[in-house]
Amino acid sequence: MQLLPLNLPSFPYKLKQINEKEYIFDHLRKQFVRLTPEEWVRQHFAWFLINYKNYPPGLMAIEYSFELNNQNMRADIVVFNNEGKILLVVECKAYNETINQQVFDQAFVYNLHLKAPYLIITNGLHHYCCKFDFSNVKEPFFLNEIPSFTSIK
Repeated sequence: MQLLPLNLPSFPYKLKQINEKEYIFDHLRKQFVRLTPEEWVRQHFAWFLINYKNYPPGLMAIEYSFELNNQNMRADIVVFNNEGKILLVVECKAYNETINQQVFDQAFVYNLHLKAPYLIITNGLHHYCCKFDFSNVKEPFFLNEIPSFTSIK
């Protein structure tokens, strides 16, 4: 797979081949995972959150499983607060996938269930960050930048 530069800082990734397939080391799951265009974005974004926005790795989960309408779903990256409540959800798409209304709709449906106050949608090239107020407003408020952990915890 060609490793396309993303609109995120580079990081010291580790690759290896198993049976002619490429794998990348996931620092949060502490294992090698299959390298796909979406995984390339997910690993970059997790690294960015930890090293540039000060999100604690111990409060993060990759491919967080949950049930929605009797189906098993997975959120790409979930960040919890110190009380164990979901604070931020990141939906990652492959860098060659366009972020369109269908992608926003999927992420919003996930977040209606997870109730994270912050939602990020990224394909590694374009990033969209929304703030939700579930108490009185259903529409998200789009932010100009991705907030640091200290500003949202």
